[in-house]
Amino acid sequence: MEKALKGVKVLDFTHLLQGPFATQMLGDLGADVIKVERKGSGDSYRAWSFLKYWVGGTESPCYLAFNRNKRSLALDLKLSEAKEIIYKLAEECDIVVENFRPGVMAKLGFGYDDLKKINPRIIYCSSTGYGQDGPYAERPGQDLMIQSLSGLTTLTGRKDAPPTPLGTGIADQLGAYNIVYGLLSALYYREKTGKGQKLEINLYQCLLTHQLQEFAVTLNSGKLFERPESGIAHPGQSAPFGIYQTADGYMCISVNPIPVLAEVLGDEGLNDFNEPQILYDKRDEVFYRIQASVIKQTTGYWMEKMLERDMWVSEVKNHLEAEQDPQAIHLQAFTTYEHPTAGPVRTVNIPVKFSETPGEILRHPPLIGEHNQEILRELGYSEDRIGSLGDKGVI
Repeated sequence: MEKALKGVKVLDFTHLLQGPFATQMLGDLGADVIKVERKGSGDSYRAWSFLKYWVGGTESPCYLAFNRNKRSLALDLKLSEAKEIIYKLAEECDIVVENFRPGVMAKLGFGYDDLKKINPRIIYCSSTGYGQDGPYAERPGQDLMIQSLSGLTTLTGRKDAPPTPLGTGIADQLGAYNIVYGLLSALYYREKTGKGQKLEINLYQCLLTHQLQEFAVTLNSGKLFERPESGIAHPGQSAPFGIYQTADGYMCISVNPIPVLAEVLGDEGLNDFNEPQILYDKRDEVFYRIQASVIKQTTGYWMEKMLERDMWVSEVKNHLEAEQDPQAIHLQAFTTYEHPTAGPVRTVNIPVKFSETPGEILRHPPLIGEHNQEILRELGYSEDRIGSLGDKGVI
């Protein structure tokens, strides 16, 4: 079937997580993503792993996670011949994405002003940790630091625990979605007007934006959230909102009417707390009272009883259990592709479904420079010229 972004060409200078995730989403939708990497070592994420685990014994799971549906062009960008290749690509590319520190691309001769001269229709996205200028512009911008600086870590965890980060790179990943939303908007604008433009995205503002309701409270009330001792799952919520231990695991009990919860748990005394202010002021007491009942039976027992009453509850599953969840299987939420060195790679599938232009994993995450010759041939380079570039160390 047709792909939504077929014909869109992306020149991708990004590395690590945020930028590569954004360009991967574009590739999933059919864009031709050319990933420009350092000759030799490539994207820094190729050397990054968790649990000391390498897929197939050789490939970084972190790199594989965010680089499918791309082609790799490995260059020494400091050489004049490499600059010539980039300029040729810029002539025919629709989008350029980079996530270096401010000023790096301009020093290389690949800034927006440089490439706009070559292609006035180009859409150029620069992503940084804190923006292109200002007191933090030269600071390194990484997910944990952004979570900390934006206030997010003060919302998570129990009262007496230190500020607690989330267990995933949430700033990077939300930043990636903001890149894609900006690029698709710019593409639509260009279709109407013929005008390209420059976009600036930074992790800091992205994560501030994704705490809108929390800031709506604190900025207007002047009051900070106080994390409860019991670990209620959001510091602004009342009981019973949280994670509870059962006889054989854990379950989530979200927003639910106290009378219904009292009936299912067989604890009519819970009704004494059934006023909004009491449920907030005494949320720790209510939490521990509910916990004392929930731990007496298994997760399956409570799920059956509570879902019969249409209560807002769920099991708590680990990643391996999540893959085998009946709903995940029904949605085909996980899939497998073949990699030339790692072999079969299991991964999360593309989440958005399109009736006419479905996304698809057509390319494995590329090896370093895997597509050098293919891309250069498309630019009109002869086999002799490509051989010469290799001899000079350009590619």
